[in-house]
Amino acid sequence: MTVALGPKGSNFILGGKLSQVSAEDAYTHLTTPVFGKDVVYDVPNHVLMEQKKFVKFGLTTENFRAYVDMITEETNDLIRKDLSVAACPRDSQGWGRFHAFKTLAQLTILTASRTLQGKEVRSSLDKSFADLYQDLDGGFTPINFLFPNLPLPSYWRRDRAQKKMSDFYVDIINKRKTGNQEHEHDILAALATQHYKDGRPLSDREMAHIMIALLMAGQHTSSATSSWALLHLADRPDVAQMLYEEQVKSFGNSDGTLRPLTYEEMKDLPVLNAVIRETLRMHPPIHSIIRKCIGDMVVPTSLAAPAGKSSEGQSYVIPKGHYLLACPAVAQVDPLIWRDAQTWDPLRWLDPTGAAAQAGTMYNDENGEKVDYGWGAVSKGTESPYQPFGAGRHRCIGEQFAYVQLGAILSTVVRSMELRIEHRVPEHNYHTMIVLPKDPCGVKFKPRA
Repeated sequence: MTVALGPKGSNFILGGKLSQVSAEDAYTHLTTPVFGKDVVYDVPNHVLMEQKKFVKFGLTTENFRAYVDMITEETNDLIRKDLSVAACPRDSQGWGRFHAFKTLAQLTILTASRTLQGKEVRSSLDKSFADLYQDLDGGFTPINFLFPNLPLPSYWRRDRAQKKMSDFYVDIINKRKTGNQEHEHDILAALATQHYKDGRPLSDREMAHIMIALLMAGQHTSSATSSWALLHLADRPDVAQMLYEEQVKSFGNSDGTLRPLTYEEMKDLPVLNAVIRETLRMHPPIHSIIRKCIGDMVVPTSLAAPAGKSSEGQSYVIPKGHYLLACPAVAQVDPLIWRDAQTWDPLRWLDPTGAAAQAGTMYNDENGEKVDYGWGAVSKGTESPYQPFGAGRHRCIGEQFAYVQLGAILSTVVRSMELRIEHRVPEHNYHTMIVLPKDPCGVKFKPRA
């Protein structure tokens, strides 16, 4: 495996040509047993690009507007029930406690199922569904990447869960075909209207497996990011207060109450957006991205070259069949790029001339280079030192939804309570596929008066 670090390394790998690098060959043995056949990395790249376009069709501004209300409602419901005095006793000063990751993981699946997945999935979130999810999730570990099909109980549970989850979605699809209920805001409704370029509609199994992929891919990343954000806000009550004051300024009524969040107004909250971006900078959920080399690749001398006069004019060549690894997380905390790189400081994103603003512009530049890989024009972003959602043709399709989900959750939480860290911001757990906070990660809270 060849590792290329820094913005140039990420650009070399994530901006590689289809004739040189393949995500499908790198990941299909890990993802296909979990997601199912005929979707994502189990299909040629041009088919995957069409499938991403189908999902993007459902990620509309109209849907995002509806999702803000749904996410807010789910968050308030969880606070009212799971963080009540009865469920979460207070100390003598009125502070309760919750486990940041466990609570946010629960909230993430509730909000994602309510919005993207649809009412049938949301109403089915009981212990049996949770068990299926856990068994499927057991197939997303480092050992599964190295050994896709070992004769072990976790692999058998993964395969049984995949079949049951696939059947669960197909059953929903069949019931929708015979019913007359409206499901205009979820992704399954969008997929049901889509056709491939050759005119073929998606099969029921393809739709089911895309929905599984959405569930699995979004759950860990959003729950990890929201957990880290809440932990940092609890550690920095001054920033949490800035966030609350921004809510009051933007949504405050004359009687002291706050108006409901709206999608358009949420996009224009600089402190909220800075908190999310800084959390993603320090804690990108996926720290390393792998590709397989499907043709010999010459390494540009601007990236790396053999040393010594005897090697002058020579270049490294990565042979076909080798793996390549990019690690955008390294560039995101590089002290040569970022001031106080290891310090969580959302205010850096409010400086229009700072490194954060420049990196963000390179990643999302509305006036910069756009590439349409088959699912709509997107900023290339492969040369930016900030790539929390990947870059190039495999940039995350759920990026905008993630900002909606994270923004609505964090806004609702800071409106409802004050936060304090119980111990300190945890260390990273790099033993998991997604970078999660290690225990202990307790957060103390007190409802606002």
